[in-house]
Amino acid sequence: MNRQLYQLCHSSLRRRIHNVAKGLPKKFPIAGVGNIILVASGKGGVGKSTVATNLAISLSKRCSVGLLDADVFGPSVPLMMNISDVPETNHQKLILPVQNYNVKCMSMGLLVDEQSPIVWRGLMVMQAIRKLLRGIKWGPLDVLVIDMPPGTGDTQLSITQEIPIQGVVLVTTPQTVAVADCIKGAEMFKKVGAPILGVVENMSYFQCPDCNSRHSVFGKNLRQKLKGEALKDVPILGELPIKSEISAYSDAGTPAVILDQKTSDTFDNIVDSIVPSLELENR
Repeated sequence: MNRQLYQLCHSSLRRRIHNVAKGLPKKFPIAGVGNIILVASGKGGVGKSTVATNLAISLSKRCSVGLLDADVFGPSVPLMMNISDVPETNHQKLILPVQNYNVKCMSMGLLVDEQSPIVWRGLMVMQAIRKLLRGIKWGPLDVLVIDMPPGTGDTQLSITQEIPIQGVVLVTTPQTVAVADCIKGAEMFKKVGAPILGVVENMSYFQCPDCNSRHSVFGKNLRQKLKGEALKDVPILGELPIKSEISAYSDAGTPAVILDQKTSDTFDNIVDSIVPSLELENR
């Protein structure tokens, strides 16, 4: 009796999965956009938006780049990219991105009052994400970098099911609790078929300005902590130190790659690592 019940439930579950799979939306490219890179993290507060903004600017040395802030509830791109203009629309009623540092930008933070919290349920969030993807005049654009919200929820699933993803850059600190959520994020992206380009280790170490010695404030040996099939053989793209200047530059609206040569070199190396995975005419 138990075996029959198991077989009945198992058969029903398989049918439901099959039906859901048939009902998934087809992925359609964003008009005029060649490649899409997600910058994601399992946990908030690990510096994901800092990585996304600096990566976009470094990529813009090679090709045309856009930056989409998909964190509807906590948009950071307007502050970090020093943009505040209310976006205009064209004759097709498409919203025109706001440009700075040679990067086209769009964020929900540009469409609502700066002091007003966004208190929306899931359906409204999904509608907003689709508008940011499809209702913006992104093209022509070689690469669109999407600064994802933290976690593995509706926004992540909707974006990965809605558009073709060239790759994902994961951001974590070396702290075990952050790495654990990074692994969960990697597993989610693997399940939805989004390739992982690599991991950026933020707040990797503190380098004493007096004696030049390195201190691993949040732990070390990230490579050994990145367990699981989804992160097997995935490279660590770069290590970013704890530097008060990086935070100060971001708060002032000038990403660190513009003012700090070492940070610029680190992101140039990250770009060198991910460009072979992109479809660019001139690499």
